[in-house]
Amino acid sequence: MSELTLTLLRLGFLALLWLLVLSVVAVMRRDLFNSPRMSRRPATAGVPAMSGGGGRSQPQQQESPPLPTTLVVTAGSLKGTTIPLGQAPILIGRTPESTLVLDDDYASGRHARLSLRHGVWMVEDLGSTNGTFLGRNRVQDPVPIAPGAQIRIGRTVLELRR
Repeated sequence: MSELTLTLLRLGFLALLWLLVLSVVAVMRRDLFNSPRMSRRPATAGVPAMSGGGGRSQPQQQESPPLPTTLVVTAGSLKGTTIPLGQAPILIGRTPESTLVLDDDYASGRHARLSLRHGVWMVEDLGSTNGTFLGRNRVQDPVPIAPGAQIRIGRTVLELRR
């Protein structure tokens, strides 16, 4: 091979090597500087109370216990944050589209969902890497949550309260 051909091959190889290095740096830069930001949502006053049933009382039926009205962050970077509970599901994760946006390295983008099913709040893991825990048990399928039970996602701990 001629000297010119070897020099062009070396320069081409060097250009490909730099292209690889620059693409790796670009990916790392995007991951570091475009991570979701922490959003603290204040508690809203005036959470609607459960209605009794039109004023009629039926002595033979027991009333079901009142549903929790608030989701409270009890540990983690968002400690003290409260979210009022309604009928809509609550998405928890790092993506800005989440109802509760976590700034936690151990949380996935779409980590877990709390939803009201048949009058009971349920927690389900959405295929997260590090898992969702109810108490000390890892959540695999949708599981009912008792008021006061601790839900752990990474370093963040949540509770449902009345």
